[in-house]
Amino acid sequence: MNTTEQQPTEKTAAKSVVDILIVGAGISGVGAACYFQRELPTKKIMILERRKAVGGTWDLFRYPGIRSDSDMNTFGYGFRPWTETRVLSDGPAIKQYIEDTARENNIYKYIQFGMKVKSASHESKTSRWTVIAENEEDHSILTVECNFFISATGYYKYDAGYKPEFPGEQTFKGQIVHPQQWPENLDYKGKKVVVIGSGATAVTLIPAMADKTSHITMLQRSPTYILSIPKNDVLSENLRKFLPASVVYSMARTRNILLQKSLYALAKAQPGIVRNLILNAVKSQLGDEVDISHFTPKYNPWDERLCVVPEGDLFKTLKSGKASVVTDTIDTFTETGIQLKSGKFLEADIIVTATGLDLQLLGGIQVKVDNREMNLPDRLTYKAVLLEDVPNMALIFGYTNASWTLKVDIACEYLCRLVRYMDEHGYQTVKTRPAAAFKTEETVMGGLSSGYIQRAVDQLPKQGSEGVWKVTNDYLSDLATLKFGSIADDQLIFQ
Repeated sequence: MNTTEQQPTEKTAAKSVVDILIVGAGISGVGAACYFQRELPTKKIMILERRKAVGGTWDLFRYPGIRSDSDMNTFGYGFRPWTETRVLSDGPAIKQYIEDTARENNIYKYIQFGMKVKSASHESKTSRWTVIAENEEDHSILTVECNFFISATGYYKYDAGYKPEFPGEQTFKGQIVHPQQWPENLDYKGKKVVVIGSGATAVTLIPAMADKTSHITMLQRSPTYILSIPKNDVLSENLRKFLPASVVYSMARTRNILLQKSLYALAKAQPGIVRNLILNAVKSQLGDEVDISHFTPKYNPWDERLCVVPEGDLFKTLKSGKASVVTDTIDTFTETGIQLKSGKFLEADIIVTATGLDLQLLGGIQVKVDNREMNLPDRLTYKAVLLEDVPNMALIFGYTNASWTLKVDIACEYLCRLVRYMDEHGYQTVKTRPAAAFKTEETVMGGLSSGYIQRAVDQLPKQGSEGVWKVTNDYLSDLATLKFGSIADDQLIFQ
C-alpha cells in the first residue's frame, strides 16, 4: 500500500505515516478520498474501514425494500452523475454506485478493511495525530500518524439500532427482528407481521413485504408526514435523448436543490399551508378506505424529517387491504402478538422493531488533544466541518433537511482548499478559537424533534448563535461559504 512508510516486523505492531487519514469508507469517506486525491495529488491518504466492504449504511442495511429517502440527483456525488431514472433508488444500487465510484477513482488502494479505530490523540509539539486501530479478525494493532484526521463515520451506531424494552417481549413465541440486523433468509411468506414504527424504514417495509405476508400492520405511536413523489424522473429521461448525461444530471440536481430549499423554507415560514398541501395529497391517494388521521401528525412539517414514498406505494398497499395501519400504544407483548392500550390485539408471527437509530459520532472513537479528552457536547462546530479548538480535525456531516451528500461534496471541497492554503503559507496546524460566547443548546442536528435526535442531545456537538458557528442546513448558503468563501478569518488560528 503506497501510504505505508514503515513495514511492520510483527503482526501486532504495524505503523503507517500519512498526510490525511479518513475513518469510514461509506458514501462520505469514499467521496472525501476522491476529492483529496484529485485536488491534493501529492498527499498520502489512508482510509480505515471497520467493515469488509465499502458502502457504510448501504452495506449494513439489508431489509426488504431498502432505498434512499432523498432523490438520487442530489444524493449522488456532484462529480459523478447518477444515470438511472429512478428518483429513489434501492440499497443495492446505491452500494454499487459507491463501489463503482471507488473503483473508477482507484480508491481501494487507500483502504484498510476490518479496522476498528479505538483512539485518536493529537500532540501539539509534533502537530500530528496518532490513531490506534485494531484488526477485528486477528486483533493486530495498527498505529497511524497523520497530519489531518477526518471522521466520515456518519451519525449512528453500527453495532445495533435503538430498541426500547417492551413489556412482555420475552413471552412472545414468534420472531423479533430489528431492521439494522435483518436475518439473511427471514421467511415471512404467509406470516402475520407487525412493524413497529412510522419512519422511513417502516414506510419502506410495508409495501416491500405485503405481497408475501398474510397481512402486515404498521403500528405507530404517532403519525408522520409522508410525501408521494414520482418513481422515475421522466423529464431527465427525455432530456437525455438530446443532451449529454452530465448536463442533464447537473440540470436535475439544480432543479431538485431549489425544490428542496423552497419546500423547507415554506414549511418553516408557512407551516399551515404546507401541512394542508401534504394532507390533501395524502387524502386524495387514500380515498375513503383508510382513515386520514393515521397520517395527520400533531407537529408541523419539518419539525421532524419528512418521509417520501415513490408513487404512493404505501398508500396503494394500504388501500389494497394487504396492509393496515394502527395508531396506538403498546400495553404488552403476549405469546401470539401485541396487546394495545386501547384494548385492541394484533396477532403476529414476526414483529419488526423499526424503532430507529442510536446516534454515535466518530464511531465511538476516544479523542484527545495533548492528553486532554475532547468531550463532543462541549464543542461547537465551525462551518459545520471543523470542531472548536481541536487542531486539524474535521467531521464530514451531511444535511438533515436535504440529501446528505450535498454537504459531503462542499465540505470536502472546503477541506481541500483549507489544506492547500496551509501548504501555500507553510502552516502545520489550524484550529478555531474558543467560542463559548456563541454557544447555544441546539445541536448540529438542528431543530428536528425526532426521537433518535432527542435521545442523543447530550452526545452531539453544539452549534453557535451566529456566523461560522451556526449550522444553516442551507445548501446555497453553505456553497457560497465553503466553496467560494475566504479561508482565513478571525475565528481560525494557523500555526
